[in-house]
Amino acid sequence: MTVGPETCYRVQGGVPLQGTVFVQGAKNAALKMIAASLLASDGRTVLRNVPPIEDVRRAVELAQAVGAVVKFHEAERTLVVDASTLTSPVLPAEIARRFRGSVVFVPALLHRLGEAVIEGIGGCNLGSRNLDFHYRGFARLGATVDEAGDKIYIKAGKLRGAHLYLDTPSHTGTENLIMAASLAPGTTVIDNTASEPEVLDMISFLTKMGAQISGGGTGFITVHGVGKLAATEHTVMADRIDAGVFAMAAAITGGELSLVGANLEHFGVARWKLEQMGVEFAANGAVLQVRRERPLRPINVITSPYPGFATDLQSPIVALACLAEGTSYIRETIFDGRYTLVGELVKMGASVELDRGAVVVHGPGTFTGAEVVAHDLRTGIALVLAGLAAEGETLVTPGYPIDRGHANIAQRFNALGADVSAVTA
Repeated sequence: MTVGPETCYRVQGGVPLQGTVFVQGAKNAALKMIAASLLASDGRTVLRNVPPIEDVRRAVELAQAVGAVVKFHEAERTLVVDASTLTSPVLPAEIARRFRGSVVFVPALLHRLGEAVIEGIGGCNLGSRNLDFHYRGFARLGATVDEAGDKIYIKAGKLRGAHLYLDTPSHTGTENLIMAASLAPGTTVIDNTASEPEVLDMISFLTKMGAQISGGGTGFITVHGVGKLAATEHTVMADRIDAGVFAMAAAITGGELSLVGANLEHFGVARWKLEQMGVEFAANGAVLQVRRERPLRPINVITSPYPGFATDLQSPIVALACLAEGTSYIRETIFDGRYTLVGELVKMGASVELDRGAVVVHGPGTFTGAEVVAHDLRTGIALVLAGLAAEGETLVTPGYPIDRGHANIAQRFNALGADVSAVTA
């Protein structure tokens, strides 16, 4: 695994952003599709519009570690997977601990090799979110799950269809259990499934491979197991979180941007909340124009599963609310570790506090450049947004969490008139 020197992002603020940005392919769809491509025992799967982000690079390394031949042509955003031969059931810790998506490789390993060994689960530290429901689902389908030290052993002589239930409509859980059920003989019914656009894109991809899946978007998915899945070609949908971040970048700097590839329908409640704050949207085919000319209004936000307000946009909207004229309330209901941003914004001069489990933002405030810490991916990108609106220089460290989810962030912002640079910490 290759990991370069630790970087940080230096942001010079104060410039309203103007211009055109191309929304990257969806992180939360591409990662699952790389894993699902290993279900095909012959042929080569071609994925297009794959974002060149660190999480994708780790997923490629995991696929290679278990024996797949993977070529990621980053300049073309195209990834080619030949999984005709898998050689190892082990997801090695040195790769798996760096991003949480490693658990989605388990279904392919169970079907192809009869077992999977997870040596570590990584990603952002987001409080109590855990993976128990994945393992319970695998067990309901007929697998055995054992934990020994820092390793998890999952074995399956033969998976079979079953009735599954998700305690919460997790999109990763939904996709993982759909993958496991696709090659399990019989019928699997999954209750309380997620309805995110990425889930529907994943179902479209699996259907192209030959899976029989119905009920996507209804909260109640039925999978009829098939004997084999074939390699296919698919274009990954645009990343609605990346689009939301750039929409908020336009808003926080008082600029105007054209987002190529953004789908306003995928914003869910985030669209309405931004409009309530005074952000203007105009959709023209595959281009979404975003601008903010008037003073920002305060907002109340409660995160919830799609089409509710996306938890991944909670941190960025907290940063935006710091500039609104009045008091905003933002409550996180999905990941209880999402509030690390509060202390960092205080370093930048914002009047923001935690009160009885919610973030309370007293605006309007101003940001002053400071050295701040990116505790996770979404906190990191929110601090970059705050830096874009700040007086002076903001140093966001480390840069790696941001690079996990957003491609070429400095270059893309600089093309819009910003002054952002990646420097060695």
